[in-house]
Amino acid sequence: MTVRPTPRAILTLRGVTKSYRMGKENIVHALRGADLDLAEGEFVAIMGPSGSGKSTMMNVIGCLDAPDDGTYVLDGHDVAKLKDDDLAEIRNRKIGFVFQGFNLLPRLTAIENVELPALYGNPKQRKERARRALESVGLGDRFHHKPSELSGGQQQRVAIARALMNEPAMILADEPTGNLDTRSSAEILAIFQHLNDQGKTVVMVTHEPDVAAHCKRIVRMRDGRISSDEPVPVQRRADDDLQALVAVA
Repeated sequence: MTVRPTPRAILTLRGVTKSYRMGKENIVHALRGADLDLAEGEFVAIMGPSGSGKSTMMNVIGCLDAPDDGTYVLDGHDVAKLKDDDLAEIRNRKIGFVFQGFNLLPRLTAIENVELPALYGNPKQRKERARRALESVGLGDRFHHKPSELSGGQQQRVAIARALMNEPAMILADEPTGNLDTRSSAEILAIFQHLNDQGKTVVMVTHEPDVAAHCKRIVRMRDGRISSDEPVPVQRRADDDLQALVAVA
């Protein structure tokens, strides 16, 4: 019998807290002692109502903000107490971001946008890596198109390619289908599933149950704490969604 190796830990949060001062007197406790473990190759959705702490959780996981207390280990690095410059370096090397609004620079072509995370690397190698990343998301014929010349779904593909540029330990996607139509949403979810099938770790923040059903695990938050953490019994496949859309077209 073949024994599968235990997946490597990518992320560990222990007792993480985060508060914000709103005005002179009011303090908002956004995270109240969050514990979370994430292994290499997982596909996790983080869900919760407005004010649940999921956005703050995303900011902490993404090294966009440091916790007030607790520990955070990302791919072997203790990042909870890092200074801003060190946090930015870890963020650039270890995390690929995909946002709802795409965040592409309008004057740059698709390939130039994808190159941005590796701007100070070897130009020839950088260009080749960007080409491969765009080809991996089905945009091998759109290298020199600017964002205004691309559909919303194509712009999000560029954003995914950019997230892959530095071969991050984890992709963090914040409502990545929020601005897309049904077909484009299914295409983007299919890309994330294919990346995960290849072993890439994906964390997706969403408020949509239909989107979370495409993940393998759902972490729900309420009042700054994790209220539940459960596997998805049967993962919904975006390729099946696309076939169904074609059938009714």
